[in-house]
Amino acid sequence: MSALICGSFAFDTIMVFQDKFKNHILPDKVHILNVAFHVPELRREFGGCAANIAFNLKLLGGNPMPMGTVGKDFSPYAEWMDEHGIPRNHVKKIDGAYTAQAFITTDQDDNQITAFHPGAMDYAHEVKVGDAQDIRIGIVSPDGRQGMIDHARQFADAGIPFIFDPGQAMPLFTGDDFKLFIEQASWVCVNDYESQVLQERTGWSPHEIAEQVEALVVTRGAEGSYIYMDEKRIEIPAAKVNAVVDPTGCGDAYRGGLLYGLMNGLDWEVTGRMAALMGAIKVESNGTQNHRFTLDEFRDRYRESFGVALAEL
Repeated sequence: MSALICGSFAFDTIMVFQDKFKNHILPDKVHILNVAFHVPELRREFGGCAANIAFNLKLLGGNPMPMGTVGKDFSPYAEWMDEHGIPRNHVKKIDGAYTAQAFITTDQDDNQITAFHPGAMDYAHEVKVGDAQDIRIGIVSPDGRQGMIDHARQFADAGIPFIFDPGQAMPLFTGDDFKLFIEQASWVCVNDYESQVLQERTGWSPHEIAEQVEALVVTRGAEGSYIYMDEKRIEIPAAKVNAVVDPTGCGDAYRGGLLYGLMNGLDWEVTGRMAALMGAIKVESNGTQNHRFTLDEFRDRYRESFGVALAEL
C-alpha cells in the first residue's frame, strides 16, 4: 500500500545572504522598499513539496506515490526520481509550461525570502486521486489552488484518510476554505506561523481544530512540535542537530516521518520524534533531497536524541 502525496514539484534556486535581513531592511521604509542582497552562494536543487515528502518517506523505507503536474523542462528531475526509485506514474507533464520555480534567499538567522513561479503547478487539478490504486493514506500539500481543493474532496469522497498541509499555499484560501479542508481531513499539519494564520482565519483555537480531526500537528523549529488531540497536547522535543546548514525543506522532511508513523500505526510520541529527527537530519545538508542515512544510522540517531531505542523500523 502507498501514500499518495499530492503537491508541487519545483526547481529551487537557493541563495545564501551572508548577513541578516534585519540589518538592511528599515522598518519605517518598507512602503518604499528597494533593496538588493549580494548572494555569492547559489545552488539549483530539485524541490517541491510532493517530491520532497516522497523522497523523505522513501529514505525511511516507505512507499510514496507522488502526484502533481510538471513542465516541459522536467527531464533532469525525472532522471533524478528514477535514480532514487521514486515512481512517476502520476506525474503529468504540461506542454507549454515550465515546472514550478522557487527562488529562495536565506540569511544568517535562517530567515527566508522566496519568490515563486507556479508554472505547471497551476494545472494540478488535471490529475485525480482516483487515478491511483492501492492508496492507504494521502496528503494534500502546497499545490495549485484548485488542485488542493479537488484532491481534498476526492480523498474525502474515497474514504482515504489524509493530512491537510497548507504550507506556502495559505494565502490562496479564505477562512471558509480552511474550515472545509479541516472538516474533510483526518490530520492537519502546519508550522507555528501557519497555525496562527489558521486560527485567525477560522476563528478556531488549536484545540477546536483538533476536535474536528484526529490530530493537529504544529511544528516549532528548534523548539520541537506540538500534537493536539481533543483536549490533550503532546509535546515533541526537537532532535539533536550536528550542524545547521540549510533549513529549506525541513518541514517536508518532518512530514515524511509523519506519514511513515501514520502508515505503520506507531503511537504519536514515536511518530512525532521520528518526524523531528527527519527534520534535524535534513537541516544538516544543503538542498531538500541531498541527505542520506541507513536505517541503522537512523536508529542510532533516534537513541542519541531521545534516549530510547527505536525498534519499529
